[in-house]
Amino acid sequence: MSYKSKILLIYTGGTIGMRKDFETGALKAFNFSKLLQRIPELKQLDCEIETLSFKHPIDSSNMNPKEWAKIATIIEDNYSSFDGFVVLHGSDTMSYSASALSFMLENLAKPVIFTGSQLPIGDLRTDAKENLITAIQIASLRKDDKPVVSEVCLYFEYKLYRGNRTTKINAEHFKAFTSPNYPDLVESGVHLKLNSELFLPCNKISELRVHKVLDSNVAVVKMFPGITTAVLSAILNIPSLKGIVLETYGSGNAPTEDWFLNLLKKAIAAGLYVVNVTQCAAGSVSMGQYETSTGMKEIGVISGKDITTEAAITKLMFLLSQNIAVKDFKTVFETSLRGEMI
Repeated sequence: MSYKSKILLIYTGGTIGMRKDFETGALKAFNFSKLLQRIPELKQLDCEIETLSFKHPIDSSNMNPKEWAKIATIIEDNYSSFDGFVVLHGSDTMSYSASALSFMLENLAKPVIFTGSQLPIGDLRTDAKENLITAIQIASLRKDDKPVVSEVCLYFEYKLYRGNRTTKINAEHFKAFTSPNYPDLVESGVHLKLNSELFLPCNKISELRVHKVLDSNVAVVKMFPGITTAVLSAILNIPSLKGIVLETYGSGNAPTEDWFLNLLKKAIAAGLYVVNVTQCAAGSVSMGQYETSTGMKEIGVISGKDITTEAAITKLMFLLSQNIAVKDFKTVFETSLRGEMI
């Protein structure tokens, strides 16, 4: 008898877990204990599926580090009993959650795949069934008695992406996500096309370490023409603020005016970590390439390279909770930990 993978389906909330009451038109939470009744196609998958829901499912707009810790704890508690995990999640903050979990689950050796949908599971034209079925199928793939995928991913509209490389780009189309700086890992068509050379290597030695505490004393600041001294100074002087992700122009460029660089220099000297990411949809920060970024490089601004804002802010939360020496923090941030940057 061939081995059947065991997959745990974790429902946190979101559109995919809703169904429409056809008499009233209202959306109600879906009972995942009756999943196989609603989606009989799942019986065709060569795996065993169990379900677990948050006691109080939440809209993904209410997602936060406390909820991420819940997901991480569920995976930790069930890690030895299952071969893979599929996390059902609202799409609005899914890239943030997938990024956060990638850092929280150190030495991960099994698939954790986030998915969701743009339409409820019971809707006539829903994308929920395809996303759910294929996410489970990919999570159950094995080769030489080992999971094919062993990282945190996001599956949506025929593509499996590295979770911490994704960003949501559309609120209305089924193609809601993209991975601007890293190719998709799997493409679903008539067959599953696996780009195995792009996968993170499976960790076969170290045990899973789960980090449940993140430091949320951080902020994202988007540069725009006309940003004033008063505005930036007010942000940089927020009590207890420990780090910011600064969304700059192009390949990491910002004003060369003295007031701007002096504010950053003073903040960095006081212990604030400043991470430079591009606000462009794709591309990489390359500080020093232009005069408009040389000043920031000289005062110790951290290069986010080709990281997404979602991964940058969650990585910052993670590293701030790790008691890293000040002299090492920049080097550690600029090093890829889970395939989140080049």
